[in-house]
Parts: sequence; structure tokens; C-alpha cells
Amino acid sequence: MSKKSRLFIILAVLAVCFAFLWPSISWYVRTPKEMQALALGSLEKIKDYSSAQALKDVNALKAAVNATPDTVLEKDQKWLKDAAVKNFKLKEQKIPSPMTIKDAVTSFSKEELTSLIETRYRDRILKAKNYYKNSVKLGLDLSGGMNVIVKADLDAVVKAQEGSENGTDTETLRKTAMAQAIETLSSRIDKFGLSEPVIRQQGEDRIYIELPGAAEADQINSIIMGRGILNFRLVDSDATEAFRVYFASHPESTFDSQGNLIDPSIIPADDEVLGLYTKDDYGLDQRMGYLAVKKEIALDGKHIKSAMVGSESVTNKPQVEFTLDEEGAKIFGKFTGDHVNEGLAIVSDNKIKSYASIKTAIPNGQVAITGFNQEEARNLQKVLQTAWLDVPLSVESQQVIGASLGKTAIRQGFMALAIGLAAILLFMLIYYKGAGINACVAQILNLYIMFSILSAFNLTITLPSIAGMILTIGMAVDANVIIFERIKEERALGKDRAASIAAGFDNAFWAIMDSNITTFIAAIFMSQLGTGSIQGFAVSLAIGVISSVFTALVVSRLMFDFGTEVVHKKNISISWRVK
Repeated sequence: MSKKSRLFIILAVLAVCFAFLWPSISWYVRTPKEMQALALGSLEKIKDYSSAQALKDVNALKAAVNATPDTVLEKDQKWLKDAAVKNFKLKEQKIPSPMTIKDAVTSFSKEELTSLIETRYRDRILKAKNYYKNSVKLGLDLSGGMNVIVKADLDAVVKAQEGSENGTDTETLRKTAMAQAIETLSSRIDKFGLSEPVIRQQGEDRIYIELPGAAEADQINSIIMGRGILNFRLVDSDATEAFRVYFASHPESTFDSQGNLIDPSIIPADDEVLGLYTKDDYGLDQRMGYLAVKKEIALDGKHIKSAMVGSESVTNKPQVEFTLDEEGAKIFGKFTGDHVNEGLAIVSDNKIKSYASIKTAIPNGQVAITGFNQEEARNLQKVLQTAWLDVPLSVESQQVIGASLGKTAIRQGFMALAIGLAAILLFMLIYYKGAGINACVAQILNLYIMFSILSAFNLTITLPSIAGMILTIGMAVDANVIIFERIKEERALGKDRAASIAAGFDNAFWAIMDSNITTFIAAIFMSQLGTGSIQGFAVSLAIGVISSVFTALVVSRLMFDFGTEVVHKKNISISWRVK
């Protein structure tokens, strides 16, 4: 391989690694702590924050227009000026120059201005959230938090469905129940506001949950052990209308930070206001508005035996059909008979997932809800499944790691890495003199490449993975030592600098490759067969093996050749005895 090719490859690798590492740099270095806290919240909380801040900013701009309408826009308001200019062009109106705050604000309607500002807040927070998702993560042993393994009793689900008419075989039923349990847990934990939880299936009937940051075990257990909490409530139309009027006049002071009504007197004491949600294009709950519903539960979801998506006989439009057990049929028949032409809300985890008008009494337990497209009908079917697929969950193991332990572990781990690296670099400089500089540069680039690959694959740094990095440093130095000793041998035979370097690298090549290939194979097997800490150690070791071979054979070789052909050195500073 020519020297130009090696230089091009090195520069390309460094550039790609920087692109991989940029999200981690942006998150840990460039993102303020306040923005990090917002980005780690749930999407629902981000939306609420952005909406509230947008309303405040709109009111502040309106007040500024009333107080000083002729004020020219400042540099930090360039975003508003650019948006106003674009708006004037769309309306084919003359663009004021200079543009005052009154010109900019009055070019928008209140809704347009609110949407513009909310989009700015949302985009900034989601950009930071995206940096976090694509950055290197700290494991629980470093950041603190909790991991929980939950067992789902799928046998109980199958037994409960014996004799039912849902038309589902046992294997499909078990898979559906497991998927439903994971989706329900994800929804609850995200609502709780925990930062980026990891929730995944482990084996056939276990769910692994990883919750970074501080979390109280009792609260987490109550979330995990809770059931679907699906029920049917009566919609209070008069209270809903009164609430909408009040909310339209007091959008910023209706709810507190926890989502509770600041003034409960705006609705009757036996009512509560719940959000009405639908699924957006990303499958996330999107709030469409609010409804006032009765606190008293009309029908508990446990009475649902099965749910499926069908179609109306006349229009062939999608409808959701579900069947109630005998007790539920009696309760529902009486309730629907007493409340004809009133609204019925389907509530799951304190979110209204759907509501419909009761057209007639339904005494036979066969219920059909219409008014949906195909996707909406499937989403409602999933909601109803949280009731009849009531999966018993039990916490099998739980480990809590305090934040103080995490900070101590981070400090100790990275201190060990820094001290080990410094000691090795110092030894190489003292023992191998000028050639030791090559080894130092190779080691630094080795760590740089390792962290970049970890960032590229969104891998997690744990204490075992740091141990793998420390071991990699030693192995990378071993490759440099083999090369340097071979060069010294060739130099002792009387060869010139260029010939000694070429022969030294050629003779050391297979010795380095043999040791690193065997280590890489062992690391791959450990990463596939091991779990937890063993897997973290193996992954960092495998990455380190690849990066150390590259830096030792490509980067170090180019540095030697640069000294020979560009600087025109005749001797090699590689030993106290050999020149």
C-alpha cells in the first residue's frame, strides 16, 4: 500500500470517527444541564413544556408590541425576522425595512405565532434528545439507577382464555400477551417521566427493564405490578363544555406542573378531566383534547373476554367488536339502557383512548363501536386487549445502584484508565525514545477510535467495558513493542533506516495478527454467549483489538515513513544502544 493511500485511509477514518463521536460530544459537552433534563423527559412532557413556553413568549411579544411597537428587532430575534420575511413573501406584501417588533408580530395570527415558537422549542429539545439517543451511554454501574427483571405468567393467560371465542391458538396468544405486557409497561413508565428507560423481552416470558438515574423502588414496583386499569366511564357533556370554555380563557393557569386542575371547582366534584388521545404517525399517544368524565367506573375492563376488528354489515366500514362475560353483560346492559344518547369513554391508564355515543341499550354483551378508520380500529383493539389479556407480572429480581456509587465508579474507572495510559506512554517514551512518540500517538488515536465506535453503535460504557479498554491499551502497546524490537534487530544487522523499518514491520505483521485474531475470536464468542458484564467487557475488547491493529500497523508505519522520506532522517531514535 502506498504512503498516499495510507494517509488518505487514516484521514478518512479520523473524519468518520469524528462524525460518529459528534453526538456524544454534543450531548456531554455542548448541551446544557437544563436542556438535558428536558430532553430526557417523555415526549408528552416535552410537548407540554413547549406549548406552555410558547404561550408565555407570545404574551411577552404582545406586551412588547403594546409597550414599544417601534422597537427594531434585535440580533437574537433574527429567527422572528426571518419567519416574518417569509410570511410577508407568502402573502405578497411589502417587507418593512427596518422591521419593527410590531411589523413582525402582527404579520402572524396568534395561532401561527404560537405554532412557530412551539416548533422552535420542540426542535431544540428533540435535537438534544436525538444527540442522547446516538451518544455513548453510561451503564447503571456508572450512572446509577435500577434494573428489574419481570416475569410474565403466560400460562395464566392461556388458562384464562380456555373456552373463549377469540379464535387464537396458544402460541399466538402467548406472543400477543407478551407484546401487550411490554407495550403496557412502556406506556406506564414513560408516563411516570423516567429518562429513556430500556425495556426489552428476555427469553420467552421475562421482561428486562433498565431505569437510569434516581428512582424509588416502591414507586417503580407499583407501576410494574399495576394492571391494565382499563374501564368505561360516562362522559359529562355539560362539564366538558364548561371546561373547554374555561381552558380557552386560561390555557396557562388551568393545570399545575403535575397535570392537576389548579381550580377544581370548574367541574363537578364527582367529575375529573382526562386527556383524549390518539396514536400519531410514530405510534405515540398524541393528546387531541380533554373530556370531563365521571369518577365512578361504569364497567371494569376485566369483564372483556375478547376483542377484534370487524366491519359494518351495510357500509363495510371498520368497527371494533368486543364480547363481555355474563356479569359484564348485565352491568353494561343496564348502564347503556339508563344513558342512551350520552357519551361513553374508554379509559386506559387514565387516558381516554376512545369515546362514542350510546345509541341504544346493549343487553347481550356483544358490543360494536364504529366511527374509525382501519388504523384507529386496530389501535382501539390493542387498548381493549389490555383488559382481556391481563398478564400477571411478578418482579423476579431487582438491583438498585445509588447515584453516589455511580459517580465513584466513574471516577475510579476513568482514573484507572488515565493512570494506566499515562504509565504506558511514559515507559514507551523513556525506553524507546523518539519511537515512543509514535506509540503515544497510536495509543491516543486507539482510544479515540474506540469511543467513536461505541458512539456509532449506541453502546453502553460500564465498568467491565472500561476494563476491556485498559486491557486493549496493553495489547496495543504489545504490538508496538514487537515492531520496535524487530526494527532494532534489523538495525543491529547494519541495515539503513528505511530497510530496517520495512523489514521490522513485515516480520512483525503475522506475530501481531496471530495474537490479535485469537483474542478477537475469543471476544466475539464471549459477546455472543455471555451476558451483562461479560458481554460489555467482550464488546470493548473486540473493538479495541481492531483499532489497535490499525493504529500499530498503519498509523505508526506512516509516521516512520514520514521521518524517513520527508524529514530525511538517517538514524532511528528507538533505543539507548541502537542508533
